[in-house]
Amino acid sequence: MKGVVVIMAALAAAWAGTARAEDKPAHGAGAQYETSGDVLKGANMQQPGKEPAPVLSVAEFDKAKQIYFERCAGCHGVLRKGATGKPLTTDITRERGFDALKAFITYGSAAGMPNWGTSGQLSEAEVDLMAKYLMNEPPQPPEFGMDQMMATWKVLIPEDKRPKKKMNKLVLDNLFSVTLRDAGEIALIDGDSKEIVSIIKTGYAVHISRISASGRYLYVIGRDAKINLIDLWMEKPETVAEIKVGMEARSVETSKFKGFEDKYAIAGAYWPPQYTIMDGNTLEPKKIVSTRGMTSDKQEYHPEPRVASIVASHFKPEFLVNVKETGQILLVDYSDIKNLKVTTIEAERFLHDGGFDSTKRYFLVAANARNKIAVVDTKDDKLVKLVDVGATPHPGRGTNFVHPKFGPVWATGHLGDETIAMIGTDPKNHPKEAWTKVGSLTGQGGGSLFLKTHPKSKNLWVDTPLNPDADVAGSIAVFDTTNLDKPAEVLPIVKWAGITDGAPRVVQPEYNKAGDEVWISVWNAKDKVSAIVVIDDKTRKLKSVIRDPRLITPTGKFNITNTLHDVY
Repeated sequence: MKGVVVIMAALAAAWAGTARAEDKPAHGAGAQYETSGDVLKGANMQQPGKEPAPVLSVAEFDKAKQIYFERCAGCHGVLRKGATGKPLTTDITRERGFDALKAFITYGSAAGMPNWGTSGQLSEAEVDLMAKYLMNEPPQPPEFGMDQMMATWKVLIPEDKRPKKKMNKLVLDNLFSVTLRDAGEIALIDGDSKEIVSIIKTGYAVHISRISASGRYLYVIGRDAKINLIDLWMEKPETVAEIKVGMEARSVETSKFKGFEDKYAIAGAYWPPQYTIMDGNTLEPKKIVSTRGMTSDKQEYHPEPRVASIVASHFKPEFLVNVKETGQILLVDYSDIKNLKVTTIEAERFLHDGGFDSTKRYFLVAANARNKIAVVDTKDDKLVKLVDVGATPHPGRGTNFVHPKFGPVWATGHLGDETIAMIGTDPKNHPKEAWTKVGSLTGQGGGSLFLKTHPKSKNLWVDTPLNPDADVAGSIAVFDTTNLDKPAEVLPIVKWAGITDGAPRVVQPEYNKAGDEVWISVWNAKDKVSAIVVIDDKTRKLKSVIRDPRLITPTGKFNITNTLHDVY
């Protein structure tokens, strides 16, 4: 039996060695970060015709399709063309054969492929099934055009029936929109009283919340591509319009440039690969634009370039649409959407999340599988530089602070290593350091998703929810931005929350409006107790714990003021 294990492991290693360097995922915790396309598992996709590959029954095909979308699509893509993970097209899988595929799925690889078999997450029978499935042509989900979109669009409360003024006593400036991931809901929490003021049904696993320029409307988008438009002026805030812009999605944003406040909303989809411009007050879809096209490096056609993130420029009526697989940053001019003008910037492949520098002129976005940060000048509409950082950067929106030596910097954490990279952002007063990595801090380990500070704070908070060490995943590291040589202080957030059951993870620090409190999610399983821990930023001491049975799997938290004004 030992000899069989050695042979199978060797096959897995040989398989891993065939991956192109640029297609290899990150090591360790970072390999598991990208959520799968599990919202597509129920899509109506027909099994391709019989081919020179293992024959699957309809039941086997449906089961394998579900496993693939739950476990694999996020990294390898719906069409298996590869992204963070390597390509799994049939020209590759059939050449390698059943035994190599089975070994690869069972044992994983040093390049970051999870060991689905030996970890017990897939049974031996399921590993066999997936090896056979990968030798068959992938099914393609249906497209989602204007007819399908219009069929989902609902205006629940027309504009003329909505309040003409704010009808509640909520302090909207310090309200938090909190994702209740597995409940398909968001919680609106008062930042002063720490009380839940409303629970609103949404799509599955809301990815982000965004606020309109007026501060009235909240837009949330689920991974199932459902958008809720929530009116915060109502006596009790509730959804006034909704739409699905595809079958899977991550990003939504609103027009913020002067003269276009609240006029438009835009959403990007993972499937189909496209973005949609909508009326900002009703979500009526106005224009759908495909992102399929050529990659930025080899100029090769890619059929599945997903929209990873979108931000609104502060200098022009433009949306910055980041297209993951092609590495293109699209500057979409919304001043005339009938005659749409789009500037295409060739950045770097595998774009993900990013945010603005402190002046809001420069946008910095992670090309995570290439270990780079792309810098875009949103005033001159051009790529400034590609900056090398650590393994698999995952900044969220990143964070800005003043380095004691190098002046203003923007920082990102990493999924694949323990470092926090700092990039100089002041070309006027610190030209030598501008758009270079001026230094790194040492955090607790890989598996970081978000980091945060505030203009009024001297603390930098860095999470590590995907680290395999439970103590690391259950705590947060805090650095003093005025003394960066000082090691981070580690705060036991899960312990402070009083949660002893499950496998809770600490994720996404977020400041209140005043910048004197940090809110941190303790994200547990759906059937376990979760919480939000509130820390006094100045003393780093526990201030309060929000525990409520309605707080089911809380993850992202979005303070209205900080989100609206890009304060991070």
